[in-house]
Amino acid sequence: MTTKNAISARIVAQLDAAAGARAELAAEPHALAQRDALRTWQAGRLAGTHADLLESPRFAKTASFFLSDIYGPKDLSRHEEAVRRILPLMISVLPAAGLETVADAFELNALSESLDAAMVAVLGDKVFELTPADYAAAYREVGRRQDRERQIELIMHLGQSLDRLTRKPFLGTTLAIMRGPAAAAGLLELQSFLERGYSAFRQMKGAAEFLETITSRETALIESWLANGGSGSHAPA
Repeated sequence: MTTKNAISARIVAQLDAAAGARAELAAEPHALAQRDALRTWQAGRLAGTHADLLESPRFAKTASFFLSDIYGPKDLSRHEEAVRRILPLMISVLPAAGLETVADAFELNALSESLDAAMVAVLGDKVFELTPADYAAAYREVGRRQDRERQIELIMHLGQSLDRLTRKPFLGTTLAIMRGPAAAAGLLELQSFLERGYSAFRQMKGAAEFLETITSRETALIESWLANGGSGSHAPA
């Protein structure tokens, strides 16, 4: 069983990785604006690919959370120093499963930061008028199949972790207790992530079908883009 201290060390390592990727982007002219444009395009692509989930009475709340916070444009690691300050509190009040959820989120964030930086390096200013064909070509040029597959693995594992948290007694109360200290540390965004994730997965009452749908579609698109540069059937115009 992974200890809380080991999970904490993993969180710190992922914060460092994301900070390093952002520092490299910041050293290039317009790179941060290019990354933001890429993420906006990717958010539109995700909304198109999973439009049925966003419209489903059962899955809409979770799909919206997933596509904006887990597999979307938000950056949970912007406040690295504040996260480091509040880690001792998180270790003391959150169960190991809760810390694992945070660690998964930060690893996914760091990996996405690295992959987005690689895409921006290939696309340059094309990101501001991005087409599905350009995106697919850059995706294929970047490659990194193992990292893309790890992205999907983390999405599945993070979703499963959030689902398990909904079955932890008193976790809702624990999250409420953390709200004040999180606000004082400047971590309301992270606190909101945990609370909204908990709420979304709790109301869904079982995440297996939702997670299988998300991961199978994204895996199929990875195969399409890496195999032949296809633009995918759900990319935005």
